[in-house]
Amino acid sequence: MTIREPEFVDLPTACGPMRTQVFRPAGEGRFPGVVLFSEIFQITAPIRRTAAFLAGHGFIVAVPEVYHEFLPAGTVLAYDQPGADKGNELKYAKPLASYDDDARAAVAFLKTHAAGNGRVGAMGICLGGHLAFRTALLPEVAATTCFYATDLHQGSLDKGKADDSLPRCGEIKGELMMIWGRQDPHVPGEGRAKIHAALTAAGVHFTWHEFNAAHAFLRDEGLRYDAELAHLTLGMTVAFFRRALA
Repeated sequence: MTIREPEFVDLPTACGPMRTQVFRPAGEGRFPGVVLFSEIFQITAPIRRTAAFLAGHGFIVAVPEVYHEFLPAGTVLAYDQPGADKGNELKYAKPLASYDDDARAAVAFLKTHAAGNGRVGAMGICLGGHLAFRTALLPEVAATTCFYATDLHQGSLDKGKADDSLPRCGEIKGELMMIWGRQDPHVPGEGRAKIHAALTAAGVHFTWHEFNAAHAFLRDEGLRYDAELAHLTLGMTVAFFRRALA
């Protein structure tokens, strides 16, 4: 289906307004909501295209600026070393409580959206994969897809590099889909094994998918992009959300 022109809303949070881009179908009806958390570079062109893809398959997609309290609204970091350095600096400068407050604000927005059906899921990529995982801790989140979630196995998100995301995984009431690249140095085999073991021990409802791919294989810019895997895993995500959020 076709989609509307993206809208911009400033959602109130404890650390000030959070600029959020909203993508949704053009047709009339009630649609599930999905919070899409970006990489450390904020809302880049590949993230916008991913949001548009989801919206075109029948979802209202809210994409928050993850560093809204540090950077002017609309800031996008470049896919280069200075951009990565800045994104990583801010990733550890932001307190865990602020990340969680952002998630609550985005979920609340989608739950009450005039065109929504009241059902909400989450998806995230890289840093966003971890933020989506934490969003899954909210009881109203029914389905979550995490693409190569960083820092999760180390528990190193947060200003103090000491998060509690994995230890709290037993609180997840919805369903998870975890997607990884085996050649991703940010989440090596032992790290993935640790996450899998924790989810299994906690009785979380999840599926687990590993592919021969590098970090950032979903991003349709750069040499690590794997178009075939992106097509496959985005299709898996759409099918998952359609089933879990109907």
